[in-house]
Amino acid sequence: QVQLVESGGGLVQAGGSLRLSCVASGRTFSTSAMGWFRQAPGEERIIVAAISSGGGYRYYAESVKGRFTISRDNAKNMVNLQMNSLKPEDTAVYYCAADPSLGVPRQSATSYDYWGQGTQVTVSS
Repeated sequence: QVQLVESGGGLVQAGGSLRLSCVASGRTFSTSAMGWFRQAPGEERIIVAAISSGGGYRYYAESVKGRFTISRDNAKNMVNLQMNSLKPEDTAVYYCAADPSLGVPRQSATSYDYWGQGTQVTVSS
């Protein structure tokens, strides 16, 4: 069993930055692919970024490439999402997710077994 707790959301003006963190409990973190997803009201939950278990492979959605950076620290059971140059369309609830079945990250939300409670990110124009 893996429990995930996100932090770092908030309200920021367009062009600003936020750093989301997700701390995991459980022994499988270092062998799990990790992902960050977001869900805006009335929309599907979509992937933002993902990282392999060892950190050597990273995936980014086109909409965030060059602005967001995903990283992980397996010694601290933590995965982070640094978000720069934020836009109003980045407004959503952001979720951390773990896929312990495969070290390589996948893009589909259905591939992830464990989810955090979500943290709200609001970008004002």
